Amino acid sequence: MRRVSDLAMDFLEYCEIEKGHSQLTIRNYDHYLQRFIEFAGDIKPSQITRNLIKNYRLHLNRLKINDKSMSTTTQNYHLIALRSFLKYLARENINTLPVAQIELAKTGERELTFLEPKEIQELMAKPDLHSIAGLRDRAILETLYSTGLRVSELVKLKRDEVNLEKGEFAVKGKGEKVRVVYLSPAAKEWLSRYLKERHDDLPALFTKHTSRREIENPDDFDKEEIIKYSYLTPRTIQRIIQKYARAAGITKHVTPHTLRHSFATDLLANGADLRSVQELLGHQSVTTTQVYTHITNPQLKEVHQAFHDRRKPKEESS
Repeated sequence: MRRVSDLAMDFLEYCEIEKGHSQLTIRNYDHYLQRFIEFAGDIKPSQITRNLIKNYRLHLNRLKINDKSMSTTTQNYHLIALRSFLKYLARENINTLPVAQIELAKTGERELTFLEPKEIQELMAKPDLHSIAGLRDRAILETLYSTGLRVSELVKLKRDEVNLEKGEFAVKGKGEKVRVVYLSPAAKEWLSRYLKERHDDLPALFTKHTSRREIENPDDFDKEEIIKYSYLTPRTIQRIIQKYARAAGITKHVTPHTLRHSFATDLLANGADLRSVQELLGHQSVTTTQVYTHITNPQLKEVHQAFHDRRKPKEESS
C-alpha cells in the first residue's frame, strides 16, 4: 500500500493538470499537506481516522508561529487541503476517511472593507497627472474599480488584450475560468491618456516607469528580460494604492482587493442582481458573492421606511 507522501505528489499533479489550479494554490496545498504529514507521519491512507483528525486539529489550534496562535481561518485552510486530498483518494478508489468526516471550524463573519463613493473620488484625485507614472496610477485605480479585477489578474494584462473601443476584454481568473469585464467611461479615458504617453513597445498594459534607462539599454538586458522586468508586481500595486489612500486621508486599510469589494458593493447598492455580480467577479459559486449582501442590507431599512405602510396614523378621538 502506497504511503500518504507519494499519493500527495500524485494529488498535486492532478490539481495542476486535471483541475487547472494555479501554482500558488498548488504550493499552498503542498505546504498544508506537508504539515499534516509532519504531524501524522508517512502513514497509509487507511490509517487516517476521525481520532487522528481530532488530534491534528488540536495540534493546529495549539501551534505557535512566531509566538502567535494560528487563526481559525488558517486552520480551516489546512483542513480544506486535507479534504481535497481525501476526495482525490476516494476518486482513485483508495480506502481512507470519508471527506464528510472532516468538518471545518466555525469562523466569524468575514469583514469586508470597501470605500464610499466620496472616498473613491478622493482616491482617484491623488495621482500626479503631469507624470506618466501618475497617469498610469490613475488608470490602474480606475481599471480596478471599473472591473473588479483581482490584483493577480491586473498585473498580467497585456495591451493587445484590452479593447478600448468596445470597453471590454476577457480575463482568465481562478481555476483558469475566463470571464468578460467592462471598462467604465472614466477607465477608458484614463487608459487611453496613459497609453498615448507610452513610447515603448512593451506588451504589459501597466509597466514600470522608474529606472527606464536600465531597461532601454540593450547591453544590460536581452528582450525577454526587458519584458519580464517591465511588468508590475502585485506588491507594487499594493504600495501604489496605499500611497494614494494615505494622501487622500483614508484611514481604512486599503488594498487592491478593497477596490474589488467597492466595485461589488457599488453594483449591489445600485440594484444589480447577485448572479450578475457573481459573473462579473468570476466567483464559481454565488455563495461567495453573498458575503456582500449584508453590506448593502442597511439600505433596506430606508426602503422599508420610504415605501411600506404609507397609511397615515389615525387621529385620536377628541
